[in-house]
Amino acid sequence: MRHQKKFNHLGRKSAHRKAMLSNMAASLIIHKRIHTTVAKAKALRVYVEPLITKSKEDTTHSRRTVFSYLQSKEAVTELFREISKKIMDRPGGYTRILKTGNRFGDNAEMCLIELVDYNEAMLSPASDGKAKATRRRRSGAKKSTGDAEETKTSDKKSEVKKTAKKVEEPVKETVPDVKPEAADETAEA
Repeated sequence: MRHQKKFNHLGRKSAHRKAMLSNMAASLIIHKRIHTTVAKAKALRVYVEPLITKSKEDTTHSRRTVFSYLQSKEAVTELFREISKKIMDRPGGYTRILKTGNRFGDNAEMCLIELVDYNEAMLSPASDGKAKATRRRRSGAKKSTGDAEETKTSDKKSEVKKTAKKVEEPVKETVPDVKPEAADETAEA
């Protein structure tokens, strides 16, 4: 029975799981984001976030501790030189999981796991300098503004109807009144 055994074994033996998580953590640190399944990403988040927290204190002991997990000198130097400076003010939550849909072969849930401070699209403000307009009204104000809006729309409608009538009226041409008798006299002459 597996009572109170919380982490996901990922269908692997212990040594295989540790090696896989170590490789994935090193890749995440070097490349800042990796594409994997949701189950592996959740296991990786639990594995890598304590290492990133340990990198805030740059001592020989913390470097050796992180190296024992990652087994990659390049990843350790990247973590302590670059990443630790960016995440120094952040109290936790260094990674983000973005679901990307299902894999075609086996329909596994896929995702991107990335370091939060390195996604430039998410860090930049979404608006183009315009403040988002929110529409909030009290229930009493709703009725009074509704009446005012109705009068405005009815005035606009009446103006539109007046202009439409002006356009629809046929233009009357001014023709000189010619009496039939005068027409006969001009024809005889």
